Amino acid sequence: MTAEETLSEPRATEASPRPTRAELAAAAGKAVADVTAPGLRVLFCGINPGLYSAATGHHFARPGNRFWPVLYKSGFTDRLLHPSEQEQLLRLGLGITNVVERATARAEELTREELVAGARPLAAKVTTLRPGWLAVVGLTAYRIAFANPRATMGPQDVMIGGTPVWVLPNPSGLNASWTTPRLVEAFRQLQEASQRS
Repeated sequence: MTAEETLSEPRATEASPRPTRAELAAAAGKAVADVTAPGLRVLFCGINPGLYSAATGHHFARPGNRFWPVLYKSGFTDRLLHPSEQEQLLRLGLGITNVVERATARAEELTREELVAGARPLAAKVTTLRPGWLAVVGLTAYRIAFANPRATMGPQDVMIGGTPVWVLPNPSGLNASWTTPRLVEAFRQLQEASQRS
């Protein structure tokens, strides 16, 4: 992230203290509860919770993760939400889940088998909830979990339980090849498509 991008980021109010090193270590393997409801406009699907998210109980909670600023800048939310406000997404027709429930320090710690196994309950969840779009946030995880090695960013040519699938780039600060403006544009395309459907 460039200095210019950092300065231009909107700020959400810090709603809770940062977890301690011991709390982060204790969060390994924990899950973060889904933010879901039937008939959402978009159900965002992360790869798996990070330790910071598992320690706080909030999705995409680690400082430096660009999910919440990008959600705001792309027009999904009318203000920058703090991760602790994740339940506010439901009134906007948005939700969050994960491919794998187990929290890790990095997504690379997950095995291929875990990603493939995670696709089954995710598909069942989508079939039950029937969102307008399933937005998987992470191309490599999507390719592995759904055995689609040639998938690219954007809308996919498959449906899960009658729900169309859209793949978005991972907004982690570690994904340096995707600048914040590029992320915003990728999310904006889904935002516009979800408004039309």
